Amino acid sequence: MNLVLCGMMGAGKTTIGIKIAELTGRRWYDTDGVISDRHGKISDIFEYYGEPHFRKIETEVVKELAEQDYLVISTGGGLVLKTENNVALKKNGKIVFLRASLETLNKRLIVDGTRPLLQASTESISDRLKRLLGERMPVYEHVADYIVDVDDKSPEEIAREIVALVGED
Repeated sequence: MNLVLCGMMGAGKTTIGIKIAELTGRRWYDTDGVISDRHGKISDIFEYYGEPHFRKIETEVVKELAEQDYLVISTGGGLVLKTENNVALKKNGKIVFLRASLETLNKRLIVDGTRPLLQASTESISDRLKRLLGERMPVYEHVADYIVDVDDKSPEEIAREIVALVGED
């Protein structure tokens, strides 16, 4: 069984995924990292080929990783918006939603100029995050097998909480 981390950009999926892998001995993969390794910078993919092309590549990576076992998979923020991805991930995995408040996300992302969905907008980063969070929160909550709040907790605390939730401590 795989452990899959989902949530908004800035929720800590990458950092916490690495910590869980260290605690459990699982192999860790970041879907955005796999895509970058194979296809180049994600911001370039968005710019030159568009978001639909990126989402197609993302689904290919999800299907490949979902076929493996005993992984920790950190997903891109929009990955679970596509039902096909969730079906693949749930076949052999448990999805953990890392729930972060808008305040936490703002603090973490306000200085990050690398997020394509925050760049290509006339909205402020805060307004864009608020809108994305409103759109995505119901989906995250629906697909999640577990929900873990991340505000005011260290990555180590969150990783240990997840490991205990899924019964691996």
